[in-house]
Amino acid sequence: MKYDAVIFDLDGTILSTLEDLADSTNYALTANGLPARTNDEIRGFVGNGARSLIEKSVPENTNVEIIDKVHATFAKHYTANCSIKTKPYDGILEIMGNLRKAGLKLAVLSNKPDYAVQPLCKQYFDGYLDAASGEVEGIAKKPAPDGVYRIVDILGVKRDRCVYIGDSDVDVITAANSKMDCIAVDWGFRDRDNLLTAGASVIASTPEELFELIIK
Repeated sequence: MKYDAVIFDLDGTILSTLEDLADSTNYALTANGLPARTNDEIRGFVGNGARSLIEKSVPENTNVEIIDKVHATFAKHYTANCSIKTKPYDGILEIMGNLRKAGLKLAVLSNKPDYAVQPLCKQYFDGYLDAASGEVEGIAKKPAPDGVYRIVDILGVKRDRCVYIGDSDVDVITAANSKMDCIAVDWGFRDRDNLLTAGASVIASTPEELFELIIK
């Protein structure tokens, strides 16, 4: 087998989180007197962490004090409501179980705040993961490779024996920056054209196809 470990992005890759993200974003916007966004708009804003999501969601030229307030409102609301409509994509738990049976280590690395990554991974993927990390203070977020290196060290594997799985341009670039193989998936927050433009050379359209690409 080519790989010893698989590192997954979370949102849009193994977990469908858009509706809860949109609900918390719009709660934070409207609570601070700002207009709400559509789910499609928010889909395009996700990928670079919660602060970036809020900065892109507020109206242009919003001052930093208001952005800070919206971000704080979002964080409080999302902490309490991050798993209302969220669920694993169909077929994901099955392939994760099969990957573990095949002897691979599994991990999650996300730009989502760690305060949400940990409970979500505990709720939906307990027993499937060997490590999980969200955005952590002092560690550069994706597409910087720092988080990948940290996960690789935790797993105790060699980087060239790992593959990174993600649904966005950020993930494709993260894998490239980490000198790691990448398999992109096109069922998440970015379409196939976006992934190809970012440099993706291997793209899976179903979890079953992803499994075959990993273990071939």
